[in-house]
Amino acid sequence: MLERAAFFGVAGNLVLYLNSAELNWAGDQASRAALVFLGASYLLAPVGGWLADVYLGRYRAIVLSLLLYLAASGLLASTAFPDGRSSFCGEMPSAHLEPACPSPGCQYTWRATYCAPTLYAALLLLALAASSVRSNLTSFGADQVMDLGRHASRRFFNWFYWSINVGAMLSLLVVAFIQQNISFLLGYSIVVGCVGLAFFIFLFATPSFIIKPPTGSQVSSMLKLALQNCCPRLWHRHSARDPPNAQLLPDQRFPQPGPSPQEDIANFQVLVKILPVMVTLVPYWMVYFQMQSTYVLQGLHLQIPNIFPNCPTNRSEALRAQGSVYKIPEAWLLLANVMVLLILVPVKDHLLDPLLLRCKLLPSALQKMALGMFFGFTSVIVAGVLEMKRLEYINHNQTVSQQIGQDTYYAAPLSIWWQTPQYLLIGISEIFASIAGLEFAYSEAPRSMQGALMGIFFCLSGVGSLLGSSLVALLSLPGGWLYCPEDTGNINKCRMDLYFFLLAGIQAAAALLFIIIADRYERAAKGPAPQSCPRRDSG
Repeated sequence: MLERAAFFGVAGNLVLYLNSAELNWAGDQASRAALVFLGASYLLAPVGGWLADVYLGRYRAIVLSLLLYLAASGLLASTAFPDGRSSFCGEMPSAHLEPACPSPGCQYTWRATYCAPTLYAALLLLALAASSVRSNLTSFGADQVMDLGRHASRRFFNWFYWSINVGAMLSLLVVAFIQQNISFLLGYSIVVGCVGLAFFIFLFATPSFIIKPPTGSQVSSMLKLALQNCCPRLWHRHSARDPPNAQLLPDQRFPQPGPSPQEDIANFQVLVKILPVMVTLVPYWMVYFQMQSTYVLQGLHLQIPNIFPNCPTNRSEALRAQGSVYKIPEAWLLLANVMVLLILVPVKDHLLDPLLLRCKLLPSALQKMALGMFFGFTSVIVAGVLEMKRLEYINHNQTVSQQIGQDTYYAAPLSIWWQTPQYLLIGISEIFASIAGLEFAYSEAPRSMQGALMGIFFCLSGVGSLLGSSLVALLSLPGGWLYCPEDTGNINKCRMDLYFFLLAGIQAAAALLFIIIADRYERAAKGPAPQSCPRRDSG
């Protein structure tokens, strides 16, 4: 719970922080940085899992990851006050957010992104630490209750998933409010405190833990088999340089327990069948991670109400200058996603799934994933329609100047609550696509490859986030829909609606491809299973 609170304390308002007057990043630059951070936090998941399996063990991997988490979050917090920025980033240029250019011929002075090396270093270190904790903490917790039976393991996963969402909810409610309305320094200090408290609680509980040594990884065997199948000439050239004994697999040279070469081949064949299904889920992740990047940027340019609307803030300019006008944090709309998960997951688990199972209507994991893609497609369509309506107000010069923290945004006179449907739809899509995707990866994988496929699943979700970031970067080039350099800090001259519709088209095409691949997979699964491949549960 504490680690997720820290993670969302960084991710929830990252676009707002980079887009603020303290750093003055443009909207597309802030969105790209958020997508890179989110993508790397998933893309690097196999790294932490592999290090734990081969060298460190899960316990030491978690301890070292939390230490790295603590150092990286401290570095990010140090950029939130002037002395820290000047120490790590140099002198801050004097700049402020400006409205759109009043005339087409006005000059725009391009500035390099301030403090980018330090911030990207901090974000990538945070992503590495978070991904390592994600890939090891779940299985380490399951190790503690493994001897108590399957029911205990199921209860652990339920509470583990619940704790993650409780941490996200607390972070979005408290930390996001502090960051937007009081100061980012205090907000990021709370993030550091959460990581530090999690680290000391973990160390305090060490005597009660069941700690298992590293057992090795099948990654090397899988890579060798992939090289043999894809590049046989290169493999023969490489193996010819090795001594004869080096060409044997480790369990052929030493009588260590582990998969035999025949099992490695069977597992590789399973991976080849499962991987296309998981790859076609990548466009869904491109859509999913918009809620923490471009959705946030869109919300900053909608009218955000005050938390205390009955206070006579309009009568007192002095109070307004002192920062007494508290705006509802834009990141609070992420709570719609979290609350959907906190409410609907128990309902689905205890009511809906048993009912559908009794009626023999319970969809398979692949069918649930296709349904999740549909809800993701609907979410981005709703976001595009809202952006079209927002731009209509902007084009008719109907804007509202609103103060968020120390920054001024020129928003359309549309309430930010109009974003709620797109966040709710993303939350519903996550229940079907994400949870069912984990179910598919776990149930279809051989027992010896479940950890590896979980890492691949998280890695591919990171690929989706990075592809979304690359698409934003491409469309931000001169002539692109997101290119509006004369509109520093705002998106009122951009065409983000077309970007959302493009994502919807990509998602629709990927969903059709997914349905075809999933249908072939299910038809093949109903046939006779190969003798060399261990029997698996149906996905």
